[in-house]
Amino acid sequence: MPPFVGNIILAACALITGYVIKWLLALFIHKTTKTPVEDYSMMRSIVKRLGRPVNFFLPVLVLNMMMPLMDLHPKQLKLLSSTVEVLLIITFGYVLIGIVKVLEDYIVHAYDLRKADNLRERKIRTQLQFLRKIAVTIITILVLCAVLLSFDSLRKIGTGLLTGVGVGGIIVGFAAQRSLGNFLAGLQIAFTQPIRIDDVLIVENEWGRVEEITLTYVVLGIWDQRKLILPINYFIEKPFQNWTRTGSAILGTVFLYLDYSAPVDALREEFFRLVEDHPLWDKRVKVMQVTNATDRTMEVRLLISAVNSGQAFDLRCFLRERMIAFVQEKYPESLPKTRAEITKDV
Repeated sequence: MPPFVGNIILAACALITGYVIKWLLALFIHKTTKTPVEDYSMMRSIVKRLGRPVNFFLPVLVLNMMMPLMDLHPKQLKLLSSTVEVLLIITFGYVLIGIVKVLEDYIVHAYDLRKADNLRERKIRTQLQFLRKIAVTIITILVLCAVLLSFDSLRKIGTGLLTGVGVGGIIVGFAAQRSLGNFLAGLQIAFTQPIRIDDVLIVENEWGRVEEITLTYVVLGIWDQRKLILPINYFIEKPFQNWTRTGSAILGTVFLYLDYSAPVDALREEFFRLVEDHPLWDKRVKVMQVTNATDRTMEVRLLISAVNSGQAFDLRCFLRERMIAFVQEKYPESLPKTRAEITKDV
């Protein structure tokens, strides 16, 4: 058998062996995973996140182990060794990124945002996004450095670049100043946390929830399904409202503008009845007060509490509708009116 044929057979056997090992591991994990598909499973997460990286890494690893058995010319062996070394570095970095994502899946499962009081979960999830991005960036940089250092010629190029950094480095530093500021602002937000994932914010007169925080920008999901994209340093330099900074519970208000003849005690009794029978009220606050009076109407404020801003909004709408209907039905003469006195000229 010619040497090149034997080498091809060995390489093919190495690749097939790697795929078979990966297939057997995946089959074993599938057999040992009994949880439903919609539930979290560590084994299922490993298959999902590490399946493709291992699919590339194992065949290259087995090929590297088979190389001493190949009959190659020294130059061919050196070329093949360099190629396999680079592929091993790249695929191993791919595996490390997969491991980072497996850990992320576990933490996301452990700190579920679907809880009613999810302040701690939002803190962890916000830090998790930054740490995952930083870890992936570091792994990518280390893989690139390892690949460059595996070639002697590239080492010399790298040395030349380092000695000639001078003015070019200063120019790049000025050009990247704003990006670096955004990056540092992202780190500051990750650990001081003026905002977190799933926080409810009022920004630029828009109400929305924080959907994503990256190292350079924040994505805010507006109530009508629009997306507001803001630079990360906006939340360091400018004021904004955070309705869930220390908890999701919130107070809501409803204002009614009625004639002075409106019976305040009857309105208060109806308000209490509506609130106490409603499932969205969290039983903390229910207050009705006349908070202002003008030359035509008096301002009646209904103050209620709810476990989050969404439920508070729905409860406010309900009370506004029912209280207006109550006044229309029982005391229509108490609706706002304009008074005029008509006199005859003498």
